[in-house]
Amino acid sequence: WKTGRLRSEYQTNAGGWICVLPVCKRRMADKACTGRIFENCAIKANFVFEVIMSMAKQKPVIIYENTVSGTFVRRLNRFTAEVLIDGQTEIVHIKNTGRLQELLVPKAKVTMQKTSNPNRKTEYDLISVYKPKLKWVNIDSLAPNALIKQELMSRNYDLVKPEYNYGESRIDFYMERDGEKFLTEVKGCTLADDLNPGIGLFPDAPTERGVKHLYELAKAAKEGYHCEVAFVIQMNGIHLVLPNEKTQPEFKAALVNAAKMGVQIICYNCHVEANSVKITRVVSDTARFVNM
Repeated sequence: WKTGRLRSEYQTNAGGWICVLPVCKRRMADKACTGRIFENCAIKANFVFEVIMSMAKQKPVIIYENTVSGTFVRRLNRFTAEVLIDGQTEIVHIKNTGRLQELLVPKAKVTMQKTSNPNRKTEYDLISVYKPKLKWVNIDSLAPNALIKQELMSRNYDLVKPEYNYGESRIDFYMERDGEKFLTEVKGCTLADDLNPGIGLFPDAPTERGVKHLYELAKAAKEGYHCEVAFVIQMNGIHLVLPNEKTQPEFKAALVNAAKMGVQIICYNCHVEANSVKITRVVSDTARFVNM
């Protein structure tokens, strides 16, 4: 707690959800999720409480229907690839414009969702890739926002508005509650640090837009907004996200600046299967960046 990190584990006990938290030096004992706000704690207890309660109600999940398996052949461009499905070569749409060089390799097992739109040029969307060390990795770039929208809707906000214009940027979510204003920017992480197990890296390709958003959030935090960067980790076994300094040092500088200005850095851990992705755990990692 002194470092500012929130490490939460969730387990079922007597039909209810119990939150197990490390006890800080200020003698904050573990408490069940009964509606009480944690006492005498230096971090934002209300934020911690609402995250715990929302996770206890229902864990955000996406389940894809009409899925088929295949074998990856090659990427044609940012948007399409060749995949073998039942022995036939099909052109499929890639639901992610990132590089994905570590995932989209020849002979990799992949999962597609068959579209119901007869006017589409491609019949399938590529949604997940199998990597032996990680098992299934969800590469659907729309999934992180859909999951976070579920998460935000489960909290007691008076208003949840996607695609909110702030400054010169469009932030993923704007919320209101009791006169307070909140902003959340969502980032999907699909790149694992192979040299450091349990760590994800973002971005996998330079993103000037992402850097701009971070400076906008820092400005908003200074103006009194409650701001959050939500890293949705679309992989199994990855718990924290670090800036990919080798790919874009500017993103690291912007993220560190945002954290020091009061923007919360939150990692949403996920369990991924071939046809589903589910948030399982929430980790606050703001202090790491404040102390960089």
